[in-house]
Amino acid sequence: MWASFFPEPSLRSILAGGSVVRFCIFEHQKLLLNVLSRMLSILTGLCLFLTSRCQDNPAGSLTTLNQAIEASAKYDADKQKLIQQLRNTLAATPNTDLPALYDNHLRLYEEYKVFNYDSAFTYARQLQATALQLGDPQKVIYARLKLGFCLLSSGLFKETLDSLLEIHTAGAPDSLQAEYYALMGRYYYDLGDFDNDDYNTPAYTRKGNNYMDSALRLYPPGSFNASYYKGLRDIKSGQRARALEEFRQLLHRPDLTLHQLAVTTSTLSDIYITTGQPDTAISLLIRAAIADIRSSTKETAAIFNLAQLLYKKGDVRNASSYIEIAIRDAVFYGARQRKVQVSAILPLIEGEKVSRVELQKSIFVTWSIISTFLLLVVIVLAITVYRQVNRLKVAQAIITEAHIKEQAINQRLLETNNKLSEANKIKEEYIGYFFNADSESFAKIEKFKKSLEQKIAYRKWDDIITLVNNTNLKKEKEELLQNFDKVFLRLFPDFIRQFNDLFRPEDQVELKDNEFLNTDLRIFALIRMGIHENEKIARILEYSVNTINTYKTRIKNKSLVPNEEFEQRIMEIKTV
Repeated sequence: MWASFFPEPSLRSILAGGSVVRFCIFEHQKLLLNVLSRMLSILTGLCLFLTSRCQDNPAGSLTTLNQAIEASAKYDADKQKLIQQLRNTLAATPNTDLPALYDNHLRLYEEYKVFNYDSAFTYARQLQATALQLGDPQKVIYARLKLGFCLLSSGLFKETLDSLLEIHTAGAPDSLQAEYYALMGRYYYDLGDFDNDDYNTPAYTRKGNNYMDSALRLYPPGSFNASYYKGLRDIKSGQRARALEEFRQLLHRPDLTLHQLAVTTSTLSDIYITTGQPDTAISLLIRAAIADIRSSTKETAAIFNLAQLLYKKGDVRNASSYIEIAIRDAVFYGARQRKVQVSAILPLIEGEKVSRVELQKSIFVTWSIISTFLLLVVIVLAITVYRQVNRLKVAQAIITEAHIKEQAINQRLLETNNKLSEANKIKEEYIGYFFNADSESFAKIEKFKKSLEQKIAYRKWDDIITLVNNTNLKKEKEELLQNFDKVFLRLFPDFIRQFNDLFRPEDQVELKDNEFLNTDLRIFALIRMGIHENEKIARILEYSVNTINTYKTRIKNKSLVPNEEFEQRIMEIKTV
């Protein structure tokens, strides 16, 4: 509808096509985003593929185990602290107090027996020497059993057997005989596992079973040793189902120590390994390894067996990490057979790591080339689309500028329409008012004329003088102004309040009773009507120009707004 206000036909054409251009820009941007999104999806897929190929696939959740490994230094420090306290106690014990020396040597042995072979062996020998000094046969047997356990844990099979053969348990309490038979059984089991052949191992297993049978007859039923060794014998005898049930019940006992938990879960894992359930075995070995770490047990096979299973499942990264821990523990403890076992699998793991690194390197190079090519395609496409978008942005800028001009013109037209509407309203009101005023004035003049003619005709000169004197022009003027006030306030009913808003409370206009506008308000009411010339205002209100100027200056000086803005604020007062 505003087309006639545009100075050039071309501008109208641009505006008419503006939506098309904006649509084109939107479509190009949408196309660029879609292309970039697809390319990004491809690159993301490649990265995920590379990540999955470059990382080992874990067999299970190893988070807790890794956290325990990170905290192992703290557990070992606590262990060392306890040992140091015991050593301080031993150092403070007199050499003449043999029972106290025996107890202190025993406590230190117990702390070292699965922690460090050299120290455990040292205190086991001191325990034996103290027992011999005491002359107590039971204590001598007990000390030699501890020495035998220490030798067996280190893999010194000949020395273990020599030491155990020196022990004579005849007449010893059941508890010592049970421990002796159990240790002999473990000796033959471990010897069979070390040989691991079809000739010697079965014979060693049978001997181990016979000793275990003797031990089980002496252990109190329901004790941990009775339950554990019964399950171990069932495993060696091929009774896996019975052993499985035995170990499951054992794991439900609430009184298990960390070491007992580690031994139980580690042994139970052998059943699942032999029955082809590696995932369950891995979960059990994780529990065993965590218990070993928290109890600072270095004489352990759990983390070594775990590394083997993870290696078979393809988790070379974790297998390598855990086999290094197994080596470190074996070296720290001094377990010779464990170091031999680790040495056998370590080259396989390291070789697999090298092979995987080479494969991953080859895959990475291949996909890097593909990714680089796709990235170049994206860059070329982005540059092309970018240039197109820039061209469209130029057209959009022209449209935007024309749109701004259009809005400015529309705003000016709106203001003009508002002013015309206001002027029309004012004109309608005052035309009606002045027609009515003229009609009343004409009737008064007509009546005055008839009365004057009549009195002249009868030569009533005194009545003529009285008639003229009774004509009150001042009152007529006041009525005229009051009618103006009424009409103005109908057009601007909020004029007085808005006018007073421009002053402090003490300077605001207060009208008298029956007064619509006073002179101050009337001057600015005429200005609001569009009469700005002081001469016209002076004639209407029958004041001099100087008086009008004085009124205006006085009023502006009292206002809260600058003098030069006062009349503009008056003009902003709206009609109804």
